[in-house]
Amino acid sequence: MGECTPVVGINSVRNVLRFASEGVAELWLVRSRRDRRLSELAALARAAGVSIKLSERADLDRAAEGANHQGAMAWVQVPAPRAERHLDALLADIDGPPLLLVLDGVTDPHNLGACLRSADAAGAHAVIAPKDKAAGLTPIAIKVASGAAQCMPFVQVTNLARTCDLLKQRGLWLIGATEDADATFYQSDLRGPLALVLGSEGKGMRRLTRERCDLLARLPMHGRVESLNVSVAAGICLYEAVRQRSI
Repeated sequence: MGECTPVVGINSVRNVLRFASEGVAELWLVRSRRDRRLSELAALARAAGVSIKLSERADLDRAAEGANHQGAMAWVQVPAPRAERHLDALLADIDGPPLLLVLDGVTDPHNLGACLRSADAAGAHAVIAPKDKAAGLTPIAIKVASGAAQCMPFVQVTNLARTCDLLKQRGLWLIGATEDADATFYQSDLRGPLALVLGSEGKGMRRLTRERCDLLARLPMHGRVESLNVSVAAGICLYEAVRQRSI
């Protein structure tokens, strides 16, 4: 099957079969269980031309490594991240103003997967992150992305500050999310060529990344907590851009 990673659980398997079936190498279903939900997965796999293997529960347990597989596992080809050199071609293929998500040092693969899923749902064109000291396309990130890892371009770069400069040279406006900004995202113009920049879970954007932002903006916080999870913040910012672009 080549280099593959397991995606486990009925809902996650359904999503990859529905939205990224071209990356599914094989579907494993537990032999001892017959019900509507597993039959639905089998039908999706057959429609997509994905081979199905009826497996013993013990085999699924071993491959899932303790995760709750619910009798279903999809072996998904690990997508290769794109490199900085691919950005020009990616931007050239975009119809309309680009919308990119830049993640500066997000280390939790759960957050990366959730960001990929939100970016895909919002119609963003790519997610960009550094290679070092940041999460990559691990099995956890792929599982949480629920198919988005296979269809959302994920660009890993060696020098994020240099990549930010490149994006600015290509006409994109960089807006960085930080809680100490004066303006909110709701007061900012997100309609043009745009890269939304969010920092790491704990420290936020690094200095060099922050300095390259054309504008800093914040999400208003009315409760007692000081900040949002980065994947939640990314989703809110992306959808504010979607809202403004639809007016």
